[in-house]
Amino acid sequence: MYKDLTVLLENRPGTLAGMGEALGKAGINMGGVCGVVSAGAPSVHILVEDAAGARQALEASGFHVTAERDVLVLEIEDRPGALGAIARRMADAGVNIDLVYVATGTRLVIGTDDLEKAQSAV
Repeated sequence: MYKDLTVLLENRPGTLAGMGEALGKAGINMGGVCGVVSAGAPSVHILVEDAAGARQALEASGFHVTAERDVLVLEIEDRPGALGAIARRMADAGVNIDLVYVATGTRLVIGTDDLEKAQSAV
């Protein structure tokens, strides 16, 4: 099962490279990645199968993993409206989506307040 890890980075050149290198040296593949800067503080979400190994590799290299969570990973069609249709089904089921990004291929990563209900909705 995939996990989403949130990693805080320093806002300077090379920190994303260092994160990728740390995971690569440990043999950890990222199935997806999404990065944002809010109020000057960059954070990155990474999708991994080996959360414990990723956390260990990152923390050993000086990176701070602030969160780890189960996420829903869906194969979706690459077409207009695909995200809207999935999000609508979840909304109609009362599921709040609080994280979304596209992973490798056409996989959609979704974090929700109720993963079980989200899986039932799709």
